[in-house]
Amino acid sequence: MKLRILTAASRDLVRGRKFYELQAEGVGGYFLDSLYSDIDSLVLYAGIHRKVRDYHCMFSKR
Repeated sequence: MKLRILTAASRDLVRGRKFYELQAEGVGGYFLDSLYSDIDSLVLYAGIHRKVRDYHCMFSKR
């Protein structure tokens, strides 16, 4: 399965990391690690997630 993160989504990830890092040191990194772990599961378990408009998707666990 090929996975592509849109430019707008990448910008949101960077903004989210900055936001959480301002809340407490290390939280921004945890935020990104958690989301990238979920993104990796989309590739690893390709095809088992629900489809919305021809795209497999899932909510983040954290």
